[in-house]
Amino acid sequence: MDAKAVAEYLKQHPKFFEDYADVLAEIFVPHPHGGHAIPIAERQILTLRERNADLEGRLRELIANGRDNDAIGEKLHRSTLALFASPDLETTLAVLDHSLKEDFGVPDVAARLWGRVPERSYLPQLAATSSELREWADALAAPACGAEAPFESREWFDNGESLRSFAFLPLRTSHTFGVLALASGDPERYRAGIGTVYLVRLAELASMATARYLPPG
Repeated sequence: MDAKAVAEYLKQHPKFFEDYADVLAEIFVPHPHGGHAIPIAERQILTLRERNADLEGRLRELIANGRDNDAIGEKLHRSTLALFASPDLETTLAVLDHSLKEDFGVPDVAARLWGRVPERSYLPQLAATSSELREWADALAAPACGAEAPFESREWFDNGESLRSFAFLPLRTSHTFGVLALASGDPERYRAGIGTVYLVRLAELASMATARYLPPG
């Protein structure tokens, strides 16, 4: 009989272990971490302990992730309250910038709005943007993350040349009217392929908060 046949036989005849308990007590197997041989029952205990330790590690990871998500949710809630308490566009953009940097630890933040904008406004966020960038932002179905800053967007940051990863969040209601850009010198911070659930929520929040102060149409 080969090993597979023996294993299958034991699965089909569990009573074997009751009828031949003394045989099991006499079987010694190699220690899983090297060294002397140990009884098969002790080997089972070691295996169960290792599985238990693995499950405990996964549980701790799930708890830690849950706490992190709770903390992010609390920060988003605070940001929401602050944004909707803002009385004008300038304050709204300032609150958004401050919240991202202080609450979420985003190293660099920039934004550009276009279309119909308030008259007699000199906010840097209302500076001119290229048609290529506006078309690119309008085509985004979700936040775009990666190492590249499209078109002139790298110039929005004072230290643009030292930045290594970016997240671009389209700002839109019925139409796209801007983009919120997050950047970092860490190439892994906004690498392509990262989860964007909270970035999507942030884009929606920023869109609704700023759209209130933009002329309709």
